[in-house]
Amino acid sequence: MPAAAAPAFDALSGDHSVIQRDRPALIRGRADPGEMITITLGAATQVVTADAQGRFQAGFAALTKAGPIALSARSDKGQVTARDVVVGDVFLCSGQSNMELEVRNAQDAMGQIRNSTDGQLRLMTVPRDAADQPRWDLSSAASWKTASPESVPDFSAACYYMARDLRKTAGVPIGAISSSWGGSQISPWMGEVAQAAIGRADRSAMVKLHASDPIGAERAASAEWEGWWRAATGDAVGQEPWQPGSTLGWADVPKLGPWEEWGVSALSEFNGMVWFRREIILTAAQAAEAATLSLGTMDDVGRVWINGSPVGMSAKAWQPTSLTVPPGLLKAGRNVLIINVMDNYANGGLLGPASDMALRFADGGDVPLGDKWRYAVAAKSPPGAPRVPWADVTGAGTLFNGMIAPLGAIGLKGVAWYQGESDVDLPGYADRLAAMMAEWRDQFRAPDLPFVIVQLAAYGKPTTKPSESGWARMRDTQYRAVAADPHAALATAIDLGDPFDIHPGEKQELGRRLARSMRAVAYGERHSASGPQAAKAIATPDGGAMIEFLGLTGALQTRSAAQAIGFELCGQAADSCRYVGGEVEGLRIHLAGDGQPAVRVRYGWADSPVINLYDEAPLPVGSFELPIGTGR
Repeated sequence: MPAAAAPAFDALSGDHSVIQRDRPALIRGRADPGEMITITLGAATQVVTADAQGRFQAGFAALTKAGPIALSARSDKGQVTARDVVVGDVFLCSGQSNMELEVRNAQDAMGQIRNSTDGQLRLMTVPRDAADQPRWDLSSAASWKTASPESVPDFSAACYYMARDLRKTAGVPIGAISSSWGGSQISPWMGEVAQAAIGRADRSAMVKLHASDPIGAERAASAEWEGWWRAATGDAVGQEPWQPGSTLGWADVPKLGPWEEWGVSALSEFNGMVWFRREIILTAAQAAEAATLSLGTMDDVGRVWINGSPVGMSAKAWQPTSLTVPPGLLKAGRNVLIINVMDNYANGGLLGPASDMALRFADGGDVPLGDKWRYAVAAKSPPGAPRVPWADVTGAGTLFNGMIAPLGAIGLKGVAWYQGESDVDLPGYADRLAAMMAEWRDQFRAPDLPFVIVQLAAYGKPTTKPSESGWARMRDTQYRAVAADPHAALATAIDLGDPFDIHPGEKQELGRRLARSMRAVAYGERHSASGPQAAKAIATPDGGAMIEFLGLTGALQTRSAAQAIGFELCGQAADSCRYVGGEVEGLRIHLAGDGQPAVRVRYGWADSPVINLYDEAPLPVGSFELPIGTGR
């Protein structure tokens, strides 16, 4: 934010802002370096000096009275007044695409938008920003807006409906900040402290290196990737597919764009690795110049070599990639460019457009690269390929640096977190979530800051027999992580999903459930914070199990059937699970024995399970797995 003649408030302290009541108030902004600024908040005044970067901030005692308040800043060079500032409750909403999904793309958008005007509900969307180092300022595009048919359509649906519901009972102005990025893993939302807490300090060190020495960082990351490849495939040094003399079964690329659209049957639904190759002829003068390699969009991720030496990896998901070519890689005459593209979901490939693809030289010249590509489907696509830690949606702290750190120590009433889809089948999520919550609480200076975690909605092909499920395991992990945190709650969304759409449109009920949980953990209302959760399973004389629950509102009840469906009894072996009906007995479920060994019980154990067990709130029971114990 450039310094102006007069002081300027940052976005968090600007027009229509909401200051959290009962928490110390922090006012921030910009001025000329070394300038003295007098800040007035209500009846209180602070005098501060802008630092060498022109940043200023002032802390004020907690404000206990909700409602409008005056805020201004003045210096010898002028004065600024923030208009329509109020004191109330502020909530941060974060996560991936299901938190990011806008009101206009959710169900019943037209009717909800038409009736959205509320001058005491204020909304802010943090622009996407991945950064190697923590930022101090939010983008100038961020601003508070009062809820209206103009501001609501592009705001997070889950966050808006939660905040709107909280307005009905809180009796104070509400501020909702949405800071989300679709497709993101949890790791980018964890800063340096959280990364170190889970043993990933080396990832943070690599990101710092990238900030000061991008080529050195790319070289180190490439060595890591190449070592991983050789260990995973058994390829000897010099015999890898990225070598110029590689003898893969190369064929001409039919066209730029997703390989699923090439008309090649083997690639019509292919998720995995495909190698791409192109020759580049250069003059001696061109080879001696500094150069940038622009490759358009590579879906999901591409790693690049020239003449067998690494150049780098795409770091921005589904965005055009440009890489600096290290000195000495290019040569006069024939050069061989090879790219490994890894696609994990939906379409994959070199997407172009052709106009974005070129080898660009410092003198302004270029060699177009929008045609003459060849490809070979990888004979091996080993899982677990390392990504560069400065990537946006898979990096180490990059989204924390760009989208959480700039919030500073703003006062918050609570945090809503909807993320996990991109971490399915990645071990250790509970530890990552705990480390992230601890770090955010430290940043916001609130050790008891409430978090409400959305337990993943159903998504994926319905099953007809018991099987393993990464999504069910993630739901169970989310519950266990929340159960271990006295200031966290769970909003179960398992029944709000769509087997064929990873972005279910029903966000109003999700918002109501988020608000219900938030009322318990943030406002102290006396009702179950997380809804019904299985506590333990006890063996019964008939060889079955009795399951006891916590967090019930009233008794258990089934929908559209006399029995609870979705239960499984399992032996020790992975393939020993079988469906069984559940009999509701007030606050418990009885699973009758079926004559086979039973040592554990599962429920809703599928990516997209059919379930019908609720309490009287009514809230659903989510996926869980429990060992069957003996006695009480």
